[in-house]
Amino acid sequence: MGNAFELSVDLSDEFAFLDALDEGARTVIRPAAQAGAQVYYDEVLRRVPIATKTVTRRSGKVIAPGALKGSIYQAFSADNSGPRRATYHISWNATKAPHGHLIENGHWTKSVGKNGPLKPKWVPAVPFIRGSYEAASDRALKAVDVKIDEGLVKVLARFV
Repeated sequence: MGNAFELSVDLSDEFAFLDALDEGARTVIRPAAQAGAQVYYDEVLRRVPIATKTVTRRSGKVIAPGALKGSIYQAFSADNSGPRRATYHISWNATKAPHGHLIENGHWTKSVGKNGPLKPKWVPAVPFIRGSYEAASDRALKAVDVKIDEGLVKVLARFV
């Protein structure tokens, strides 16, 4: 068998480099997702309506002006995240502002006038969550891209 030869290639260093690169890239995911979430959060805070007067619900709960805005939160979701995915939730705390869904989606109201109950009236939605998503999507994606670029430059600098 004089026409045969053997070739052996050791790629362990290259695989170690790729593993380190993957590990470094994973450290960029959560800060990038938070940067995008922050853009949405700021937009929601800008758009959420603030009542001009205190309202007492039929249940007796008193809702002060600004209660909805004060209940807006941004939270990392460990349950919906993983090694290659980071999820943030931006919404309102329904315990602090149980009327949030009424504002976001609109609702029917029953008013009482001097002569008794009035006809139900539709109160239009003020979609501060949905509207923020639509208005801020491009800016949020840009913020994510910037954070990814910054992070990957730092990760790659470790290997130079």
